[in-house]
Amino acid sequence: MKSAYLSKAIEAAEAAQEVIRHYYRGDKLNTQLKEDQSPVTVADVETEKVIKEVLLGAFPEHGTFGEETGKDNPDAEFTWLIDPIDGTKSFVRQYPLFSTQIALMQGDEIILGVSNSPIYEELAYAEKGKGAFMNDEPIRVSGEVSLAKSILSMGNIETLARNENAWKQMAKIIGEVNRTRGYGDYYHYHLLAAGSIDVVLESDVNILDIAPASIIIQEAGGVFTDLAGKPVGLETTSVLAAASPELYKAIDDRLICCRD
Repeated sequence: MKSAYLSKAIEAAEAAQEVIRHYYRGDKLNTQLKEDQSPVTVADVETEKVIKEVLLGAFPEHGTFGEETGKDNPDAEFTWLIDPIDGTKSFVRQYPLFSTQIALMQGDEIILGVSNSPIYEELAYAEKGKGAFMNDEPIRVSGEVSLAKSILSMGNIETLARNENAWKQMAKIIGEVNRTRGYGDYYHYHLLAAGSIDVVLESDVNILDIAPASIIIQEAGGVFTDLAGKPVGLETTSVLAAASPELYKAIDDRLICCRD
């Protein structure tokens, strides 16, 4: 049974989907660049506004941390993490692998997450201790333990690629796994949680990109940390996620020598 928090998070994601679809096939959007040179459109801003209206309408005492509007009510016990359109570059170029990401933190702990693909209508969600679901059906990681049999997907790896030792280790890992792909954005996290691939690795992310994925994959039976082996938190900028502790250790052992 879904909690009131999860039900409202799903409602917010579905409301966001309507806004996103309105703009996706519409006239060319006026795109601006933020300070970090990432794009933002009116669709991002309006989508975040709709999400916040749903969530704060139900829980006005909660705080929010939004991709477009930043932090509000930072001393609240509960904080909603919101990325209205994760993958704006894809959205602008009408490449459908973008999503809406919503997570809820209680203190420093992520207690639920919702990840929705508005074009493919693939909605994944999880709540602490209640398992993971895709379109209301239970999902589970593959449980693969063998590096030689595993499928690895890499996303943003610029920082890792600039580290000569880490890049050499990655070359070895790529040679050891069964298959390497770069599904990216929300998609490879959904694939991992549903048992279709086995490892995801990224060195350049924002917590708003991956907060829901972290709890979805863990509730699906997987392991999810940053590349230093630390639990996910507001400062997280990298990901090592795997379908089993054994597979996670195999990758981690090969990269541990490259940590600062």
